[in-house]
Amino acid sequence: MSVHKVPAAEAIERLDDFGAIIDVRSEGEYAEDHLPGALNWPSLNDEERKLIGTIYKQVSPFEAQKRGAALVAANIARHIEREVIDKPRTWQPLAYCWRGGKRSGSLALILGQIGFKVSVIEGGYKAFRTAVLAALPELAARFEYRVICGPTGSGKTRLLQALAQAGAQVLDLEALASHRSSVLGMIPGQPQPTQKRFDTLVWDQLRRFDPARPVFVESESRKVGNLAVPDALIERMRASACLRLELPDDERVSLLLEDYDFFVKDQKLFCERLDALIQLRGKAVVEGWQAQVAAGEIEAVVRELLLKHYDPGYASSIARNFTQYTDAKSIAPADRSAEAMAELAREILRMG
Repeated sequence: MSVHKVPAAEAIERLDDFGAIIDVRSEGEYAEDHLPGALNWPSLNDEERKLIGTIYKQVSPFEAQKRGAALVAANIARHIEREVIDKPRTWQPLAYCWRGGKRSGSLALILGQIGFKVSVIEGGYKAFRTAVLAALPELAARFEYRVICGPTGSGKTRLLQALAQAGAQVLDLEALASHRSSVLGMIPGQPQPTQKRFDTLVWDQLRRFDPARPVFVESESRKVGNLAVPDALIERMRASACLRLELPDDERVSLLLEDYDFFVKDQKLFCERLDALIQLRGKAVVEGWQAQVAAGEIEAVVRELLLKHYDPGYASSIARNFTQYTDAKSIAPADRSAEAMAELAREILRMG
């Protein structure tokens, strides 16, 4: 039998060394957050965990242990039949559960007895989470950032995507957060991840970057939707060199109508989301916008939102929070198109 316990801090440095990373927690625990690339092989699924917990409280711990052992054994058998039969002897998985105890230990015991070299994270996911939070400040500090600044609709996300396609290192926080970082930034049908998941995604992205090359990032606020950007990262971003992206107002309006086409297609949804601005803009103003939307005057509403709501707030916020913004180099694509953004990205990389 070959089972090795690995400290969480060591595990996060060696994730790419393992043949597979196996999360034996329930599907609900896995969805909340998990290690990068982890496969979910529940020792007990959500319903089974609930059942065992009920037996533990209402009958006795001993009866819960017996019933739990039967369920765990049956589940592990199914995982082995489905996932392990074709694995060579050299396969070396890493397993973990919540605290690195019985659930991951049971799987590791059986795999080890088969003859595989199995590693288990000491302290489980909880220790991994602690290690990630401890590593993030040092990791964020390794890089030089180039912050893409510009008012709403100027194409910051499009430029980041073009930079990534051109081979630059890009940290797209809005993509990781599944949110477009404004009051109207929620994406229909695409819920945000948990804070734990977001932290892990940011950490995983940063650990893959080369410190010798700059990282391009958008001028985000401390929160992207409901998620907080790690403090060490946001402070580093705010002290970094900036590029000021400029696009004419007509192009910005057209860009937003394209990128937020779900509001164009669903006017009721647009009106519901505008309610979030009542506290800032007043009920009369918002109801006026909603009436225009209902009348099909969506372009006029978007233009007014840009010029009267978003632009003044952005101008004061960016100057206050990003210390090098006053020295930012102005950059401007020919238009909002993907081709123009690609050419601008190539120009930026040529500039170094």
